Amino acid sequence: MIRRIALFLLCLSLALPALAQTTLNGAGATFPNPMYSKWFSEYHNAHPDIQINYQPIGSGGGIRQVLAGTVDFGATDGPMSDEQLAQSKVKILHVPTVLGAVVPAYNVPGVSGEVKFTPEALAGIFLGKITNWNDKAIGSANPEHKFPDQPIVVVHRSDGSGTTYIFTDYLSKVSPEWAGIAGKGTSIKWPVGLGGKGNEGVAGVVRQMQGAIGYVELIYAVQNKIPYGSVKNAAGTFVKASLESVTAAAGSVKTMPADFRVSITNAPGKDAYPIASFTWLLIPAQSKDAAKGKIIADFLTWMVDDGQKMTAALTYAPLPDSVAQKVKDEIKQVR
Repeated sequence: MIRRIALFLLCLSLALPALAQTTLNGAGATFPNPMYSKWFSEYHNAHPDIQINYQPIGSGGGIRQVLAGTVDFGATDGPMSDEQLAQSKVKILHVPTVLGAVVPAYNVPGVSGEVKFTPEALAGIFLGKITNWNDKAIGSANPEHKFPDQPIVVVHRSDGSGTTYIFTDYLSKVSPEWAGIAGKGTSIKWPVGLGGKGNEGVAGVVRQMQGAIGYVELIYAVQNKIPYGSVKNAAGTFVKASLESVTAAAGSVKTMPADFRVSITNAPGKDAYPIASFTWLLIPAQSKDAAKGKIIADFLTWMVDDGQKMTAALTYAPLPDSVAQKVKDEIKQVR
């Protein structure tokens, strides 16, 4: 009898963790995916009964799925529009998580050093007006390099992408011609180029194809060992993406909007990297499942208190202290 009771208690103890397991599902931006993968793994290690699954399908997909209610949270690098927010049956919060940089990554035969890009050159390349690497619009800013007579192969995202939003938001600010022809958005009609799915897709094409140039989040260029250039900022300084230069761009925000939907591309300041951005989790303020809402709120608090300490190792910049405090206040709405 005692053995039966002991066996029953053992089986019960083994079954309880499985019964108590809670799974959260999210989808969206590829830009912060390396950071989110790290966070979700570390949070699970601290809370074995909670599993967070995240699908990096692009910001456009993340917005669509959170609007459809098919995920517990979404993620985007381009904030939702007023029209999109109005489509939601529940209030959706934009919770900033980290800051990152979008860099011009290239594969130019015979050029191993850093290439400097002016705003005019980047806009001209992606408009299809500058078509060869030996164009003087590129060479004039890089007299130390001898560029080959090599056609430029433009590579852009094929999926709805917050990385695209950041890059085209920047181009729209620095080039009236770009703003008039292509504009900004998570998906646009590209004047020229080949498409790659996700940051990893663009990085893969650039790495494999001579003459290619594309835009990717900094960590994807670093991990794939693809050269990436410095960009001339609003103060006239060529700045390469780094934790310091992205943080300097964030410092340009003197007053953070209450809903956190802010653009920091082409920020003022001699040390600011011009193609930088916050990235956001899209959190329904009212969860369908109260238990999940509590878990999401707890994770967000952990993200601000502990997760920010892990950002530098993956080349993301942490939230400024002033923003982190406002995020903590925002989390109180989640339930």
